[in-house]
Amino acid sequence: MFSRKSRSDRQLRRATELFEFLRGRLNSPISVRLWDGSVIPLADTVAPGIELTISGPGVFGTILRRPTAETLLRLYALGKIDFSGADLMTFIKTARVKAIRKKSKGLPWKLVAQFVSTFVTVKGESTAVDHCYDGDEIGRKRDRQDSKDYIQFHYDISNDFYKLFLDKQMVYTCGYFRSWDESIDQAQINKLDMICRKLQMKEGDRFLDIGCGWGALICYAAKHYGVKAHGVTLSEEQLKIAQQRIQDEGLEGQVTIELKDYIDLDGEFDKISSIGMVEAIGIDHMHAYMQKVSSLLCDRGMFLNHGITRPAKMSDKKFRKMRPERRLLAKYIFPGGELDHLGHMVQCSEASRLDIQDVEGWRDHYARTCELWCQRLEENREEAIRQIGAEKYRMWILYLAGCSFALGDGGARIYQTVATKQKAKGITGQPCTREHLYDTPWPPAERVNRRAA
Repeated sequence: MFSRKSRSDRQLRRATELFEFLRGRLNSPISVRLWDGSVIPLADTVAPGIELTISGPGVFGTILRRPTAETLLRLYALGKIDFSGADLMTFIKTARVKAIRKKSKGLPWKLVAQFVSTFVTVKGESTAVDHCYDGDEIGRKRDRQDSKDYIQFHYDISNDFYKLFLDKQMVYTCGYFRSWDESIDQAQINKLDMICRKLQMKEGDRFLDIGCGWGALICYAAKHYGVKAHGVTLSEEQLKIAQQRIQDEGLEGQVTIELKDYIDLDGEFDKISSIGMVEAIGIDHMHAYMQKVSSLLCDRGMFLNHGITRPAKMSDKKFRKMRPERRLLAKYIFPGGELDHLGHMVQCSEASRLDIQDVEGWRDHYARTCELWCQRLEENREEAIRQIGAEKYRMWILYLAGCSFALGDGGARIYQTVATKQKAKGITGQPCTREHLYDTPWPPAERVNRRAA
C-alpha cells in the first residue's frame, strides 16, 4: 500500500512528466500550475503570469473516465480548470497551438500508461452543474418551430445581465465598424443606420422587425427615417425594456411591439428586417420562414436578413452532422439554434419569390463585436457573478470568446442579404449604384432626428 504522501508525490511526478513532454510538442507560451503550486512552462519562453490551473488530481481522473468536450466545459464552469494572468480572449490567443491534434498524437506508450494507471482510479471531481436546458436542445424533432421556450432560456436571464456587456442601445447582434478601434456603442449605431440605408427607408414606410430584441432598430428607424415601425419578440424580458423605450422616447403613435411568433403575423409591410433571428429558425423550417416573410411584403417591398451561417459542405448529410461543440452550445447557451449555410438561405429566398439584390459578409465585424462583449463582461465580473452565479458567468465568457474565435477563423460566418419582392415581370427599380449606402451625413450620429426637425 502506498502512503498518502507517496501517492501524492507520484501523481505530481506523472503530471509533470506529461506536461514537460508536451512542452516540446506544443511550444505554447503559457505555463501550467498544478495543485501543489508547482509551475511547468509549455515553451522555452513563456508569457509571465499567464497560466492554466489544475485544481487537483481528480481533474485528470474525471477526464480519463469521461474524455469529452462536455466534461472539460463542466470542469471549467466549476473552476476546477481555470486560467490566470490575462483576460480570456488574451489567454486563448496566447495559448493557441496550430495543428494541436496532430502535435499531441503519438505520445510514448510508456508515458501514457504510467499517467493513466496513476490517475484513472483517483476520485473524480463533481461535474454537476445547474445551468443547462432541460429538454430537446437541438429541436429537430419539433413538428413546428415553436421557439418560445428556447428564446426565453437564452434571453430571459435578466435585462440587467445583458446591460453588463452590450452597448447603450442594447443591441445583441453584430456591430458595423468603420474602423476597428471604434467603440461598441458607435459600431451599433453604425449598424442600425446601415440597415435603414440598405432598406432605403423613407417617411411613412410600414416597417416590421422580426425578433426585434430590446427595440433599438424599430425606435431608431422611426426617429431618424420617419417610418411606422412594428416589432415582435418571444422574450418577455426584452418586451419590457422595448415598451419602456417606446414610451420614454415619445414614440407611442409610431412604434408598436408585441410578444408574438413570426408564424402568427399578418398584415402588409413595405420593409422587413430579421436581425440575428434566423439562427433560431432551423434548416427544416427555412423555406416556410422565407415564404412567411414574402407573404407579409407588399409589391416592391424589401427584406433584409442578417444571420450567422456555417460554411457549406459537399453534402447535406455532412453539413448537418451535429458536432460536440454545437451540441454543447445548444445545451448550455442557445437551445434550438441551428446555423444554415448561405446557399440554402438564398435558395429558400428565391423559391419564395424574394429576388436577392445584395449579399455582404460581416464576419470580421462580428468577431470584433464578440471580442468586445467578452472583454466588457469580464470587466464586470463581480457584478455578473452576483447576478447569475460563477458557473453561468464562466460559461458565458467562454461562449462569447468562442464565438469570436469561430468567426475570426472562418468556422462561422455572418451575412446580410437584401431582397425585393416583385409580383410582375420587369426591372427591379433599385438604385444603379451603392452610393445610397455611403452618402453624407456620416457618421450616423450626425443624422438629423426627423421627428425633431
